[in-house]
Amino acid sequence: MHTGLIPISTLFIGLNGILAFALSYIAATERTRARVWHGESKEDVTTQPDPLANPSAWVATIERLSQKLSLGKVQDDGILQRKVRAHGNFAEYVPQGLLFLVALELMNAQVGLIWLLGGTLTVARVAHAYGVITKYGPSIGRAIGFFLTWFVYIVGSIACLYYSAGSLI
Repeated sequence: MHTGLIPISTLFIGLNGILAFALSYIAATERTRARVWHGESKEDVTTQPDPLANPSAWVATIERLSQKLSLGKVQDDGILQRKVRAHGNFAEYVPQGLLFLVALELMNAQVGLIWLLGGTLTVARVAHAYGVITKYGPSIGRAIGFFLTWFVYIVGSIACLYYSAGSLI
């Protein structure tokens, strides 16, 4: 029998981790099927209004200042979207991944398991960010990143369920 500090929370972390993985899988497979790599449609970016078309004095001032501070002209129109997406994806997946680690450590899980999940999550997120930022669409970094992150979600969820069950029974 496993004894730990937070068996009930660990149970729900595991259950919600499985749900997060399932939703991620559903979204990723649809994105791949539709060949829409960022946003929800190919029109997402083109349908947004241009805030600089008729700017207020405040907006014009901020625009002038920000352009003076910028590092130069953008050479790749898609780079901003890719960088924002890399950050957003990181923010979507890392909290749950870290929650697995905290819960498992509090539940006195095997230290090797915690190191495996933490190391894999970190490598996965670096690879994914690099893949998304450097190339639009499918890339080896992006694939390595999401498959390794899914590994963390599946193993972390199952481990949470295992350790919580051991403490609740």
